[in-house]
Order: sequence, then C-alpha cells, then structure tokens
Amino acid sequence: MTIWVDADACPNLIKTVLFKVVQKKQLSLLLVANQFIAAPPSKYIRAIRVSGGFDVADDYIVQHLQSGDLVITGDILLAANIIEKQGFVINPRGEVYGKHNIGEKLAMRNFMEEMRNNGLVSGGAAAMAAKDVQNFANALDRFLTSQRI
Repeated sequence: MTIWVDADACPNLIKTVLFKVVQKKQLSLLLVANQFIAAPPSKYIRAIRVSGGFDVADDYIVQHLQSGDLVITGDILLAANIIEKQGFVINPRGEVYGKHNIGEKLAMRNFMEEMRNNGLVSGGAAAMAAKDVQNFANALDRFLTSQRI
C-alpha cells in the first residue's frame, strides 16, 4: 500500500504526522504537487512535482493509484475518483470518505460552490486547529490498524 498526498493544499502539520508514521511503519509516501514540496530525507518519502495547471496533481494521483492505496486530500472531486478506483481517502481533518458518504459530500460541495458563485456565501474552511491534527492522526491510526499495518 502507498499513501498519496494531494500536497499542494495539505497543511504542514498533517505532513509532519505522515512523515513520522511512514518512517515508523516503513510505508511508501508520495507527495504530489505542482510546486516544490520539502520532504525529509527518507527512503520511504518521495516528492513528485507535476507541471502547473488545473487538477494536474489530482490527475497524476488518479492515474497512478493502485486499488487499496490511501490518499490524503480535502478535494471532494478527487476523493470521488479515488473511491471509484477502489482507493481509500482521509481528509486532513480526519474525516474518512467512502462509498457511504461521498455522494452527500459531492452534493454539499456543489451546493456551496453555487452559493459562493451567487455571492451568498464567502470564505472557506476554518483554520487548522490542534484538534483537527489529532483527529487526523487518530483516523490514520484506525485506518492502518484496519489494514493490519
């Protein structure tokens, strides 16, 4: 199993958690971004820089993902594509996306996008808090345990 990270938008605190876990469990971690991403020297961690452009990093992940891989992303459209390819998804706040909830998440995403486009809502998600990092670490641990890793 490989852990993929949609690294352009992944908070550094979450990457730090991932760096520690993959070192300890000796798992492969691939950080995919269209900009330089700093990664500690490790035989388990690799940063992949793709060309700039809309969804280029997402497309790279979807193309190279294997069934059973885990992807860390907050991008609902990417999550839906990963789930369709039999992958697993955890967002940076520790929420697990799967067949059981991705339809609802897509509908809410589309609704909020329409609200923003019509000027009825502005802003985005709240800043990452320590509780979010802990929720992510717990979700990652539960996932790895469920996979017997």
